[in-house]
Amino acid sequence: MRTLAILPVKTFGAAKQRLAPALGPDSRSALARTMFTDVLASLREVSALDALAVVTADPAAEADARRAGATVLPDTEEAGQSAAAAIGISHALAEGFERVLLVPGDTPLLDPGEVEALLEGRGPVSIVPDRHGTGTNALVLTPPDAIPPSFGPGSLERHVTAAEAAGVPGTVERIPTLMLDVDTGADLSALMAALAERSDGAAATRNALRELQQVAPA
Repeated sequence: MRTLAILPVKTFGAAKQRLAPALGPDSRSALARTMFTDVLASLREVSALDALAVVTADPAAEADARRAGATVLPDTEEAGQSAAAAIGISHALAEGFERVLLVPGDTPLLDPGEVEALLEGRGPVSIVPDRHGTGTNALVLTPPDAIPPSFGPGSLERHVTAAEAAGVPGTVERIPTLMLDVDTGADLSALMAALAERSDGAAATRNALRELQQVAPA
């Protein structure tokens, strides 16, 4: 089954505004970029994926994506994650992909083995919640337009309801390394704690956080 991974990526300079109490604008931009590069690197190791597509308006994200061998799809409107995901889905349908994995660029703990397992023998719609159990951190759609993506607060329930309305089986899959995205200071603390418990993975993010800690005021 030909599968495309789609990463909607917000402009780095405008990313992670809710981290403002903890990080300045340059630090937020740098962290967003390093998390994205870690996600890209991990997805390249997933053998069940045939291709990667990055939907973005950010020149740095575009350059990183091309270096990773991903297709870049322009996000000219920057109307949010759901709209960007829809751009990727349209591309997948036009190129004959039978399945898509929608995943955010701020889940640097992403483990290729867990993604492989997520893509094995699932039904038309698989929904990965965030760590709070209300949002959605990833979607697997077979075919790519099985349901319309609707990310944001409360999206887990919306995606479950959309699958029911479409008459297709939808399952909620709790994939640990995909459930931690980084939007708030609490999320950042959770990420740092998770990284401290393991010695591998998320190399770029680890380095960025180490540098931020070194320059942080006492």
